[in-house]
Amino acid sequence: MATHGRQPLRNLFDDSPTPHIAHPPRTHHRQYYVATDGSFRDSGGGLGVVIERRSGKRVERLALADRMPDNNVAEYRALHLGLDVLAARVPADARVGVLVDHDELAANVNTAALRARQPDWPRRSPSIPHGSRHHWRGIEARISGFRELRAARIESAQNPAHPLANTPERYHHVNDEAPDIRFPNERNEAPPPSRADRHASD
Repeated sequence: MATHGRQPLRNLFDDSPTPHIAHPPRTHHRQYYVATDGSFRDSGGGLGVVIERRSGKRVERLALADRMPDNNVAEYRALHLGLDVLAARVPADARVGVLVDHDELAANVNTAALRARQPDWPRRSPSIPHGSRHHWRGIEARISGFRELRAARIESAQNPAHPLANTPERYHHVNDEAPDIRFPNERNEAPPPSRADRHASD
C-alpha cells in the first residue's frame, strides 16, 4: 500500500488534466504510473523518476545527477529514462499513466499516443525543443510499445519526482532501493537491466 501521508500517483493522475484526452469515468484503471522530472542548473541538474503500481506500491525510484543544455531537454530526457525503466519492469500490455509538470511535453505525449492508436488522427508534427529530438524518438517508441498510455500534467510542487531531480545528491540512496519487480502474470519475464546501464544519454 502507499506510504502514509504520501499521495499515490494514481490519485495525482486522476485529479490532473490530460491534454488532448478527456478523462473517462474510471481513469484509475491504469496498471502502472510513472512520474518524471528533469532539472537544469548551471552547476548541473538532475533526473527524477518514480514508478508505482495502481495500488500505490512503489516499483522504482531514481535520482540521478546529470548535465543538459536547458530545462526543456532535461524534461524530455527524464521522461525518456522513466519510460525505458518502466518498459524493463512491466508487461508490454500494461496500461500506463504518465505524470509530468511540463505542459508541452504532456500534450505531445498524448498526441503521440492518439496517433499510435488512431491512424487517421491529424498528423500535426509536435514542436520538439532543440536538443530533445533523440529523446522524443525514444519516448515515441515506448508509447507505441504499451497497450495504452496517457499523460497528465501536474504542478511541480505535487510531482514526487521533482525533489529527486532538483537535489539528486540528497536522494542518491534511492538508487539502491530494492524495487518490487515480481510480475507473476507476465510471461517470459526478462531480468532487470543492470543499474550500471541506466545512465541517460543524449
